[in-house]
Amino acid sequence: MNFNEMKLMKPILRAIEEAGYQSPSPIQEQTIPSLLEGRDLLGCAQTGTGKTAAFALPIVQILARNKSQSIRGLILTPTRELCIQIQDNIKQYSTYTSVKSGAIFGGVSQNPQVAMLKKGVDFLVATPGRLIDLMDQGYIKLDKIEIFVMDEADRMLDMGFMKDINRITKLLPAKKQTLLFSATMPPDIEKLAQNMLKNPAVVKVRPTVNAVKKVKQSVYYVDKPNKILLLSSLLKQKDVDNAVVFTNTKYGADKIVKKLAKDKITAVAIHGDKGQTTRQKALNDFKDGKVKVLIATDIAARGIDVPELSHVFNYDIPAVPETYVHRIGRTGRAGKGGTAISFCNYTDLEHFKDVKKLVGRPIEEMKSKWPMEIME
Repeated sequence: MNFNEMKLMKPILRAIEEAGYQSPSPIQEQTIPSLLEGRDLLGCAQTGTGKTAAFALPIVQILARNKSQSIRGLILTPTRELCIQIQDNIKQYSTYTSVKSGAIFGGVSQNPQVAMLKKGVDFLVATPGRLIDLMDQGYIKLDKIEIFVMDEADRMLDMGFMKDINRITKLLPAKKQTLLFSATMPPDIEKLAQNMLKNPAVVKVRPTVNAVKKVKQSVYYVDKPNKILLLSSLLKQKDVDNAVVFTNTKYGADKIVKKLAKDKITAVAIHGDKGQTTRQKALNDFKDGKVKVLIATDIAARGIDVPELSHVFNYDIPAVPETYVHRIGRTGRAGKGGTAISFCNYTDLEHFKDVKKLVGRPIEEMKSKWPMEIME
């Protein structure tokens, strides 16, 4: 299937062509037709799958059919960075239509955003905090919303936005088209989807394993108490220019930072309990080379895009094998080979077996002075 076969209008096809899109990604192919039919949708997809175009293209088309002075489309996103990115894409897709869009987010003056709202927009991309703030001041009404999108729902919950989400959704009209996207599907998200969606189309896209073929992958079998000793030892090696260390918990991330500090290794942690300003500073310091090691949970790490990342460490093996692929895909970008090192203890063995099955190629087993001895 190509974009011409998707019943998209000519002005949008022209914008797609100018954006350099050759053919739809799997998520776009599965999503766009359902949305144009007016169906609710539950999408399970990681960043980098073409997800934004999958929902933005049909929404631009739906809103272009009729004109109104009210906000008719709303996209909720967890962070300012994602908010800006989505708005930039929508602006590009709607170039040859009459659809006007805007973005509102915290951390900056509200005045330009208020001025934009007064001129009128069809489509609003917003972070929950700033949206509620401007609603309380009377600048925004949600009673005419026709299409509502909740993007990166798992990250939104991880960052503690559930109370804000409940408040916002109560103000939306009962009759509307609702889209919920999430990279993972924990029970909280499934429950949220059941409450928000009516007979949704369900689209799931797995990350491609081909993307990590150039990454050098290895594993150390090591007992849990010795992981930090091994990590510290490996981080001191000359070939480690910079590294992202993945943990499964927020508590674990903070703990590693403290333990590495005792070994004179400066690291910063990013996860859902850190404020947006703190997370952004940590990311900037890492990208600028001021900090060599970043400790991250999967959800918080989605904003990381470092072209020259030399190493990824799986301090904890993820329970979902696709998450492993997504993690190690952050190194070895721009056609270069990166290095991914995993630590596996006894309780991780089953999860790591699933990882090896998905990857479909040998993962080199390394030896250290802390071999795994606990087998039960």
